[in-house]
Amino acid sequence: MDRGRRAPDAPPPPECALELRGIQKRFGQFRALAAASLSLWKGEIHAVVGENGAGKSTLMNVATGIYQPDGGEVLVNGIPVRLSSPRRARELGIGMVHPHFLLARRHTVLDNVLLGLPGVPVLPDRKALGERIRGLAGRYGLPVDPDAFVWQLSVGEQQRVEIVKTLIHDARILILDEPTAVLTPSEAGELFGVLRRLKADGTSIVFISHKLEELLEISDRISIMRCGETVGTVTTRSTTTGELARLMVGRDVVLDQTPGAPAARGTARPLLTVSGLSAINDRGVPALKDVSFDLWPGEIVAIAGISGNGQTELTEILYGSRAPVSGSFRLGCDAAPVTMSPRRAIGSGISFIPADRRRTGTAPGLSITDNLLLKSYREPPYCRAGFLDRRAMHDHAAELVDTYEIRCACLDQPAGTLSGGNLQKVIIARELARSPSILIAVCPCRGLDVGSIETVRRILLAARDRGTGVILVSEDLDEVFCLGDRIAVLCGGALVGPFPAGEVDRVSVGLMMAGARCGKEGTDASRPA
Repeated sequence: MDRGRRAPDAPPPPECALELRGIQKRFGQFRALAAASLSLWKGEIHAVVGENGAGKSTLMNVATGIYQPDGGEVLVNGIPVRLSSPRRARELGIGMVHPHFLLARRHTVLDNVLLGLPGVPVLPDRKALGERIRGLAGRYGLPVDPDAFVWQLSVGEQQRVEIVKTLIHDARILILDEPTAVLTPSEAGELFGVLRRLKADGTSIVFISHKLEELLEISDRISIMRCGETVGTVTTRSTTTGELARLMVGRDVVLDQTPGAPAARGTARPLLTVSGLSAINDRGVPALKDVSFDLWPGEIVAIAGISGNGQTELTEILYGSRAPVSGSFRLGCDAAPVTMSPRRAIGSGISFIPADRRRTGTAPGLSITDNLLLKSYREPPYCRAGFLDRRAMHDHAAELVDTYEIRCACLDQPAGTLSGGNLQKVIIARELARSPSILIAVCPCRGLDVGSIETVRRILLAARDRGTGVILVSEDLDEVFCLGDRIAVLCGGALVGPFPAGEVDRVSVGLMMAGARCGKEGTDASRPA
């Protein structure tokens, strides 16, 4: 038989919808991609994994025309193409949902959809487009309000807008970069149903995620990237999460860390006492309803909930960037309720890891060093006689970059040019380096690779063991049950719990998140600790 001829009974080779061959990309002296490759078959879901900074997002930005490669070749449906712009990529049927939101914050959801639609008339039929958006949102289980302003939406709601905005273009090649990072397990399951229907229709999907269990559930093949290169591609059914983790980081990874017992309370006073907090959101709608709980030294109170149920308002009030309508809270050292402000929070030893790393967590235009010292630059040894000591700042930043394995070209690199996961590491390093007495952490592991998740969880448990009180706000039940000493649920602005972790399970917490334990007025949400 001729070696180059396929046997008559062999299946035909899959057709490639998108092929990236030997892609190279540099940013100055930093090599982001070195001969990275990807072959996406028609009608398949192809996962891409790798550590933070491995080049996943950069490769996808080449595939969507955002970056121009320094070398290599891009083929769409087997034809070499030059993706000179995102518009050219969309014309070829390539769409992408980015991990950071590409939305005009001062405009409505409908306006943001209009901005990306081709051939829109001067006077578009806004009512018809609004109905189309509602239809897509309802069909895909991603509820959004077309008339809402983006700045009024939670992080999770903004993610839904991004997904709907991409789906409305009927892309035949769909790239999803961390699409479930802000979704609950049930919402992720609904999204997977959408992806399977798209796949059945012939849509080719690239799925980037650090949640390895998700990849095993939804993908057909998985490509692994390391240091800007594609080091291998495996068939999903033939691999495991353990094997993928080892291929990514080169060692065994333990994510199911069992925390020890929290420190005994003894006669200690609570670090924080929250009493009857109520608040409205930016749209003037009630967001918190009579929320009360205590936080003790050496414990982690994990607050679970679907995005948009009051988490943003609660954490902003506790950090002083939002005023409550009613209620109060006391710090352990204060006999009377306090009026909090961000400056007072910092001075009182409260650290905050916010949900939105680019808008509220960092100053993207400043250097990595400046971002790591944003809350410490006024203090010695970084400030002497009113002048900054740049050498001391640089040495401290270098130590944090090394400890937290932040991948960057140099310390002077603008923080906004980092990958999402590395930017999250900058925030975590800055906040934990202050040895806080109270740490408010909102989804601290969102966007991190498995090795970094292991490290962050270990650091949070170590901080707890040193006496720090941690308020962990998360939609990830694995994270909640791995770290929480007591577990509460926010639903409709009402708090259910906290309960000792051993007294609740995932099913009951999931039901609470869905509203099963929330009365109409939240009257059962004040169960004492």
